[in-house]
Amino acid sequence: MTKFLLIASYPDSLITFRGKLIEAIIAKGYEIHIAVPDLEESSLIHQKLTNLGAKVHSIGLQRTGMNPVRDIKTVIELFKLMRAIKAKFVLGYTIKPVIYGSLAAWLAKVPHRFSLITGLGYAFTGESNGKRGLVQKIVKALYRFALSRNDKVLFQNPDDEQLFRHLDILPESVPSAIMNGSGVDVAEFQVTPFPDQVTFLLIARLLGDKGVREYAQAAALVKAKHPQAKFELVGWIDDNPDAISQTELDAWINSGTLTFLGKLSDVRPAIENASVYVLPSYREGTPRTVLEAMAMGRAIITTDAPGCRETVVDGANGYLIPVKSVDELATAMISFINEPASVIAMGAKSREMAENKYDVHKVNHAMLIEMGMN
Repeated sequence: MTKFLLIASYPDSLITFRGKLIEAIIAKGYEIHIAVPDLEESSLIHQKLTNLGAKVHSIGLQRTGMNPVRDIKTVIELFKLMRAIKAKFVLGYTIKPVIYGSLAAWLAKVPHRFSLITGLGYAFTGESNGKRGLVQKIVKALYRFALSRNDKVLFQNPDDEQLFRHLDILPESVPSAIMNGSGVDVAEFQVTPFPDQVTFLLIARLLGDKGVREYAQAAALVKAKHPQAKFELVGWIDDNPDAISQTELDAWINSGTLTFLGKLSDVRPAIENASVYVLPSYREGTPRTVLEAMAMGRAIITTDAPGCRETVVDGANGYLIPVKSVDELATAMISFINEPASVIAMGAKSREMAENKYDVHKVNHAMLIEMGMN
């Protein structure tokens, strides 16, 4: 049986973002192996992956930070794993699995090597100076070397693909293709009734680049004019250099600006209790939370930024606003408060777009074709 190795850096993403892809690969007759750090055999995620039919391998990959010794050990570990299972296909997603997975697959002479660029993250957003500037230079160099060893690179939006080509991170000799994000299961995320009161929601890791600060600042502006408006926040403080502080979060909560719901294993109840989904991110691959909100028939406010702009037809299923523009974000929010009927109409359009463009089965089918697995 042909062996397919999927490399991830974050266990939670395997079920949430790749569960249906894993099922699709198995349905094609492949034996799928998964390499991921920080996943105990006794964990629920490990059990779910095993129940799907996947073979799980724990690796020592360090998701954040740049420790050369540990990263070299990761490449060696992945190389040994690929040789041991005789992998024929390798797909990595997120920065380290893409870079170190590609290098290991090349060294191990895996015949079919692919990468999925799901977003650019800390190394590509923000100013190119200081520590971030150094990280950017290192990551770009590593990407350039690793991606040149790929058979094809898959992107989740055309802006990222264009940037990689423009910066010569992805050589002209390596083919690429654009996927419609990770997709969303439109049967699992179904349309639900709206709350009686206009309520806004943001679901994200609590990072500056996700626009969490802009969301809180806009919420304060809106509440000054419409005290009854509700603003909910789902997420957690990540160990990312760009993470907001606990002090900031506490201030928003204590002032009554935001209602913090914490990290949720199932976001559907939060989306159900919201009227409008908001993501003021600086840049994304394709934001999964937006797709989930669209599938549940919610209007969207997001930024006119790579990855985000593809999810909204401005004025049809929501509004696009400039990155970091608190005033325009607040204006868009107030428009929904003043015209609650638009919440319903735009929400219906969101659902239609989710079904036509972002259905996870359509997205995965396209991915398998691009990898020559159809």
